[in-house]
Amino acid sequence: MFRKILYGFLGLLLIIIIWQHELVAYGISQGYGQLRIVWNARPVEEYLNNPAFPDSLKQKLVLIQEIRRFAIDSLGINDSENYTTVYDQQGKPVLWVVTACPPYKMEAKEWKFPLIGSFSYKGFFDYQKAQKEEAILKKEGLDTEIDEISGWSTLGWFEDPILTNFLYRSPGQLANLIIHELTHGTLYVKNNVEYNENLASFVGDQGATQFLSHRYGRGSREYRQYEENKIFREKYSAHVLRGHDQLDSLYQTFSARLSKARKDTLKYGLIRRIIQSADTITVNGKSRGFTWDEPLPNNTYFLGYVRYRAKQNQFEDEFKSKFNSDFEKYLAYLKRTYPSL
Repeated sequence: MFRKILYGFLGLLLIIIIWQHELVAYGISQGYGQLRIVWNARPVEEYLNNPAFPDSLKQKLVLIQEIRRFAIDSLGINDSENYTTVYDQQGKPVLWVVTACPPYKMEAKEWKFPLIGSFSYKGFFDYQKAQKEEAILKKEGLDTEIDEISGWSTLGWFEDPILTNFLYRSPGQLANLIIHELTHGTLYVKNNVEYNENLASFVGDQGATQFLSHRYGRGSREYRQYEENKIFREKYSAHVLRGHDQLDSLYQTFSARLSKARKDTLKYGLIRRIIQSADTITVNGKSRGFTWDEPLPNNTYFLGYVRYRAKQNQFEDEFKSKFNSDFEKYLAYLKRTYPSL
């Protein structure tokens, strides 16, 4: 009887593998890429005790431990062993994500995965595989983009290591990144990437400000530099999100009779105006001298800001008005309200 059940299970498993062979192959590839990084990560103490490791980078490792502790003790982030190990990426990127959407519609393509749900991006630890995925999407006529990812969360499946490229960030950027990713490990709502990324961006921004104030003081160079950059990011994000809405309105005017060439002329003419007009953004009355030296972006660029920045005002209003800017109470409320992976 047991043998029959085992054979039946193995037969069912084989059918699933054949039916979903591409998804299975992708899962194996991603699992291998993540395990390779986790397996080769070493405890922070090994780097701190290594006389050949630069003192300036040791200071950043110590700072990350302070950020972790602050996030757990003062912000209500879940305690974990994340960022207590280090992976030496030897200056090379280790993860890329592919995003895509229709050329005349602001609607992100989604990929569905068992257990963890839908995502509006697809990650790869192999750049050539990311390029292959992008080529397939381009053949389907979609706008696409490949982005190098500097940090990510495994949502508690593994112990997320510090990547050595983290250590070249300023204290404010480092605090933002670490708190952003720790937020994912605290709360991650299934099938709602936009909510998750916007929440992590909000907690990362606000949490970094609180940490810098606590660690260096509001009059410090570290605090003032971060706040000035934060103001610019907020203004630029608002500018791009307005551009997203302008493009969305433009696409809704496109008729079936309008040629692709004419659509592209109108589309990229508007994108050019949106990008070029960003040089009018000022911080404290001064222009940041914003320039765009790359080819014009497509729809995926604007949807990226929707994914990470569109709900910032919503979170801030709720945080301040209902919870008196108390992160521990706010995150406790969110964890009670939303089921997390």
